[in-house]
Amino acid sequence: MTALTDDAPRTRWATRQDIPALKALMERAIDALQTGLLSPEQVAASHAIMGLDTQLIEDGTYLIAERDGVIMGCGGWSKRATLYGGDHSSALRAPELLDPAQHPARIRAMYTDPDFVRQGVGRLILKGCEDAAASHGFTSVELMATLSGERLYAVNGYQPVETVEAVANGIAIPLIRMQKPL
Repeated sequence: MTALTDDAPRTRWATRQDIPALKALMERAIDALQTGLLSPEQVAASHAIMGLDTQLIEDGTYLIAERDGVIMGCGGWSKRATLYGGDHSSALRAPELLDPAQHPARIRAMYTDPDFVRQGVGRLILKGCEDAAASHGFTSVELMATLSGERLYAVNGYQPVETVEAVANGIAIPLIRMQKPL
């Protein structure tokens, strides 16, 4: 859907056929990109609260960046109340639809393959998601950032709202809720 140059990543909306590749990318990203920011126990526990929410694919709001058939990163936006979490984290699920006049859209499940970090992949996906949310009437966006994602969001205009700790398997994982006007 989007191309920057001939060798730049292209974006497209994910389909169910992408699920195995997306899950594998997410596993690698969670393990590799949080190392050094979180303890090994926190990285392991992160898998319980992070991952793919297939509702985003069903809603047609989950974007993939790829080049030559290789998925470089992924992320989505949502018109639903769920702020973060994957299919397996049912306690975090809130499928109610948001009112664009009253609520921010959600930026969800942003992951860059560790082989492609610092190459503009996250920024490309984030911009595509923000543009899509704006085209659906949303005037702001909100997300729950990991420590590894906080810098990307901050340089793209997101402001921290609160710092929270999610607890998974008895381990506290720091997260930052951030917002941005569109």
